[in-house]
Amino acid sequence: MELIKHISIKCNWVKCLSNFLYKDENSERGFNTLGYFQFEVEHYKDDPSRKKSLKPLLIQQIPFLVLNILKEYNYKSGNEDIHLDTESPIYVFVTSNKSEPKDIVWNQDNIEKYKKVIAHWTEIYSGQWEDYSETLFDKRIENNLSNRLSELHFLRRNSGFIYMAEDNYEKFFKSYMKQYVIDPTPKLRAVLFALRSINESLDLVFLKTQSQAFQGLKIIEQKTRNLRFLRGMIQTTLSVIYNELDYNRRQHYTSVLKHLLTEFEIENIVERINQKFNSIYDVMEDLYHKKNDENQERTESGLNLLKILFGAGILADLGGVIMISLNLEKGNLFTSILNGSIAIIIIGILIAAIGYYLNSRIQMKKAEIGKTVDAIIEDNAGNVILIKRKYPPFQGYYALPGGFIEKGEGAKKALVREIKEETNLDVKILHKIGLYTEEGRDPRGMIHSTAYKCSIIGDITKMRSGDDSKKVELIPKNQLKDIELAFDHKKILKDANLLN
Repeated sequence: MELIKHISIKCNWVKCLSNFLYKDENSERGFNTLGYFQFEVEHYKDDPSRKKSLKPLLIQQIPFLVLNILKEYNYKSGNEDIHLDTESPIYVFVTSNKSEPKDIVWNQDNIEKYKKVIAHWTEIYSGQWEDYSETLFDKRIENNLSNRLSELHFLRRNSGFIYMAEDNYEKFFKSYMKQYVIDPTPKLRAVLFALRSINESLDLVFLKTQSQAFQGLKIIEQKTRNLRFLRGMIQTTLSVIYNELDYNRRQHYTSVLKHLLTEFEIENIVERINQKFNSIYDVMEDLYHKKNDENQERTESGLNLLKILFGAGILADLGGVIMISLNLEKGNLFTSILNGSIAIIIIGILIAAIGYYLNSRIQMKKAEIGKTVDAIIEDNAGNVILIKRKYPPFQGYYALPGGFIEKGEGAKKALVREIKEETNLDVKILHKIGLYTEEGRDPRGMIHSTAYKCSIIGDITKMRSGDDSKKVELIPKNQLKDIELAFDHKKILKDANLLN
């Protein structure tokens, strides 16, 4: 509480890549810029003597608490414009221009003497070093990037520590240390986040190629093309860094870049991404061959009758038969009726064949449409049951209970089954809310959903999660507007008059 009372903060948004048009495959949210928020934080700015009370564990507590807040922020309605890295710890740089005891000379003897104290500060992310040993310390400082006795600075995956003698701090920190050590670190961390995001998106795209629920191969192709473009943008950015390593003669600066590329394992994740692109291309080629074979088989079935008719010469004679029927002499009534009947039969066969062919095409289109059901379930207190999705798309987002209709299953039977599987509740279907067929409502392709209003049968205390839900909750109606829901479930709630 004392730290919070005596803290000063400046915030700045730093762009890394403009026009970085990334679409999160899980939430379907789109973004256009890659960058990071940079906070300059100082404790006890007006009372420097109290800085002596600062400890590594206390320094880390505030960003740890902030990260928990940001995780909640990410899923709240109205916050869709920012996609935050809530999986990684907030990167913390601690800088110091004084030491206790004062005016210490960092020769080898003093490093040995104070190494445990130094150790606590070189691992800011973990707060303190409970497993401290001299062997472990030596291992952890072997990549110390400092080349001066007046400096100590360390860069880790989640935190950095910089000490500079007071005179050097005043002269060189902003002009050199910030430009060549501090600034490259969050930029490469942002690149790492973008690479990880592309990597996760590729995983989801690959899973979609293997899922029966996903219907659209063209959608997968479009997503893969966009991810390939983003990969190109990042590779261009990395090329600039590699050019710096090739041509920049500031040895200290290039040492930092090399260290960060290794620390963040950039090259490893780039290689994994390239391998995944190749895997998706192979799978897509197989899927297109399979789809073409299926379409060809259905088309051929529809044309078989036409081929038979053409092969038998029946259609070729059709025009002649009709003309003969129309030009018979008036007295020959029996022949006229006979030939007219033959013409009608042939026309009927032709219409049936064409109808069969057209029906096959319609069925092919229908086969590309998945059908689902969704349920709005209220308890007696006016709360609505929502699940938290266990799997993509919209993993971790709230959604209405429901799922896919299985082959040979009716919509209402599927709804009762899905609700039981996801919530362990039995329900009574009250009425239909609507049919939802808007293109783009589901990232898996053309998915049409029928929504129903339901009531609970039996004991609500039996409610528990299962199958596609990692959590099932009762949400008060007045809180629904503040939650970002999966798919178009907010529209379904509006149609059910539960949202304005």
